[in-house]
Amino acid sequence: MSFVRKSYLPETSPPLLSVGVLGWLKANLFSSVGNTLLSLLGLYMLWVIVPPLIEWALLDAVWQGSGREACLVENAGACWAFVAAKFGQFMYGRYTFEERWRVDLVFLVGALTVGLLMIGRMPGRRYLAVFGLVIYPVLAYFMLTGGAFGLVEVETSLWGGLLLTFVVASVGIVVSLPLGVFLALGRRSKMPVMRTLSVIYIEAWRGVPLITVLFMASVMLPLFLPPGTNFDKLLRVLIGVTLFSSAYMAEVVRGGLQAIPRGQYEAASALGLGYWRTNLLIIMPQALRLVIPGIVNTFIGLFKDTTLVMIVGLFDFLGSVQVNFSDANWATPQTAASGYAFAALVFWIICFGMSRYSMRLESRLNEGTRRA
Repeated sequence: MSFVRKSYLPETSPPLLSVGVLGWLKANLFSSVGNTLLSLLGLYMLWVIVPPLIEWALLDAVWQGSGREACLVENAGACWAFVAAKFGQFMYGRYTFEERWRVDLVFLVGALTVGLLMIGRMPGRRYLAVFGLVIYPVLAYFMLTGGAFGLVEVETSLWGGLLLTFVVASVGIVVSLPLGVFLALGRRSKMPVMRTLSVIYIEAWRGVPLITVLFMASVMLPLFLPPGTNFDKLLRVLIGVTLFSSAYMAEVVRGGLQAIPRGQYEAASALGLGYWRTNLLIIMPQALRLVIPGIVNTFIGLFKDTTLVMIVGLFDFLGSVQVNFSDANWATPQTAASGYAFAALVFWIICFGMSRYSMRLESRLNEGTRRA
């Protein structure tokens, strides 16, 4: 004997702990005893750290003032008045005040170029990329250094602050990537001489710290030059940072090359493609797409490593912040903490922006490889 229901049961709502905010909390934070303990520990740490930080950075902070007296009040928090007073030096270093508009123009053009290149379907992206990689560096060089087109010359010894950080990081990033690609290809080459030279170069540069490289470029390199030869210190640092970073970039790219199946090379050979066309059109686009996280990680590390140039007498963004701690007019217990907090915030914003853009780029390039 069987029973057949002739009407549907009334629709009921799902359990309260399986949908909405409560459902998300249960699935992600309190799904087990271990996760519950870790979530409670994390919430306790946030309760201990976040409220005092907000109180110090915002509620009790000093926002205006012309000297240390403004930040010496009782229970004063962050001394943002110090950051506001020294903001120009943090951005430009000792760059000539009347010529800082040139730095602003270079920053503006560079930001617009990068922003437009981030638009996936931007018309004329190819020409814009050529402008950014070929024309813009030359334009930025003449704008920043001067001495031509009626511009007053500004020595590189006066450069500093965020300007110097961007110069060192951008040159290192732009030059180290293609150099790293060639080194990676050289290390995988079938020519013994090319492979040996690439291995020696990569292992030699990876075997020494960046501080040593900067000391060699700034102090030791002039000793090997002919007497009377004037070699700009910033140029020496740029060469040292680029060569150092290219060795790490080569290993990142080599990892991508090793991940390419052998069938890709055989298919290119079957089409009659030579070595360079095979790597340029088939192998390298796939390899670089696979190692985007590693490449961006190297870029972020290089950007943060620019702070080491201070040891050779160049004051980057962090160096400019530290130098201004010695100003007696702003000597307060909160000055150093405020300066370091501001520097950390700027570095975090820039590095986080690079990370997010790399994730977006990786997602867009992997659309063709996703399973339906």
